[in-house]
Amino acid sequence: MTAPRSIVIVGAGLAGAKAAETLREEGYEGRLVLVGDEPERPYERPPLSKDYLRGEAARESVHVHEASFYDERAIELRTGTPVTGIDIAGRSVTLGGRETLSWDRLLLAIGAEPRRLAVPGADLDGVLYLRDLADSDRLRAALAAGGRLVVVGAGWIGSEVAASARQLGLDVTLLERLVVPLENVLGTTVGGFYANLHLEHGVDLRCGVELEAIEGVGRVERVRLADGSTISCSTVVVGVGVAPRTALAEAGGLAVENGVLVDATLRASAPGVYAAGDIANATHPFYGRRIRVEHWANALNQGPVAARNMLDGEEPYDRIPYFFSDQYDVGMEYVGYATDWDEVVFRGDPAAGEFIAFWLKDGRLAAGMNANVWDVNESIQALIRSRAPIDVALLEDPDVSLESLLQRAEHGPSS
Repeated sequence: MTAPRSIVIVGAGLAGAKAAETLREEGYEGRLVLVGDEPERPYERPPLSKDYLRGEAARESVHVHEASFYDERAIELRTGTPVTGIDIAGRSVTLGGRETLSWDRLLLAIGAEPRRLAVPGADLDGVLYLRDLADSDRLRAALAAGGRLVVVGAGWIGSEVAASARQLGLDVTLLERLVVPLENVLGTTVGGFYANLHLEHGVDLRCGVELEAIEGVGRVERVRLADGSTISCSTVVVGVGVAPRTALAEAGGLAVENGVLVDATLRASAPGVYAAGDIANATHPFYGRRIRVEHWANALNQGPVAARNMLDGEEPYDRIPYFFSDQYDVGMEYVGYATDWDEVVFRGDPAAGEFIAFWLKDGRLAAGMNANVWDVNESIQALIRSRAPIDVALLEDPDVSLESLLQRAEHGPSS
């Protein structure tokens, strides 16, 4: 097929930047425009709640590429430029309500945005969200000023912010509606490990609570819970999840349902249009269903696949979901996709802070998480891909290597 003359990437984050990089690596020589509404060139988000937030990583270190990268590869990087419309039939996008750009291929990598609190006082000064670099800068300044921090939501962002704030010496209260932190993802058992971790580091963790209001005169002074109790604070950080930024795609006539609907090759419902990263609700060949993943590794790896397919490739995106988190002195990696499970088993001792947790469904491995145990993630992923029945006693036994379990899965118990 004829190579596209013009490719426009909407969303100058990690997925968009890696897609642009890959297009040039694959020999694409046409016009390539990377458009982002933030003033920054593309950067990675994980440091924003961890080492960058704590002042341990320089601003320059969070960027995907050096500043010269884009000019050297004739990538037109348009920062601080919102895309206000998509014309599928006319194959163009509108920038800032005025300028239009034509495209032969269009990649949407717009990401997601924080869900907003709908309680009285949510618009007071000192109520912060953490999604972009400017948010992290504002939060850094607030943490540097000291005082008590209240974090609403003990998901990944909330938990990491709480940990970073404690490491900086602040008093922190962490509020969660569920029984333990991260319960929706990890369940009560592994979520309980993180509850204990925060408690051990001095966080005032309150689970099973409802936030009723944020109070103050012009600026946050306290939060009020549904039971009537109040917590004085100088800053509130809200981490209650994100939603894919689909308004632009929907207005343009693309199929949207919990993200932009794409097939296994990341093609959307209109010819020449693709989506990658947080916004993409993609058919996954391994799972045989659509999944949307909001993590760094997905943006890192989907962007290049979309790029190759924009050059008329047919490469399915079939990576097993992966993410990582660092809280205090516990680093972890999670691989898999477990929305429900029959049991969770451990190899190692969570109380010692070094273990692997395994989520099993119908006797097969659905997901695994290694905490302060390294060089095992690929083996866990291979066990998931094998779909083989797992002997729980062997899975729990640290003297039985994961490689030998994989051999049994591939060749049977006699191997």
